[in-house]
Amino acid sequence: MTTYIMLLNWTDQGVKNVRESPRRLDAARKQLADMGGTFKEFYLTMGEYDMVAVCEAPDDAVAARFALQIGSAGNVRSRTLKAFPEGAYREIITSLG
Repeated sequence: MTTYIMLLNWTDQGVKNVRESPRRLDAARKQLADMGGTFKEFYLTMGEYDMVAVCEAPDDAVAARFALQIGSAGNVRSRTLKAFPEGAYREIITSLG
């Protein structure tokens, strides 16, 4: 599985209905699980982003589909980062020669 870090901000609609956010998170967890992925961590954050999720998905297409699905509901905007674990990082750097 590949790890993805999702940086999330509420839209005007999402913050207006912020009390429903935990229910929406549960629904997003189920959506991702139905696609073969998982939420590893989830944080409410202060600063530039409202929330951060660390997720795993079978491939980039699943991660993209998930991001598009949650975005199309209109409650959040996301930025998704593909994350390389330390072992892969070391391998990539070593391959530079």
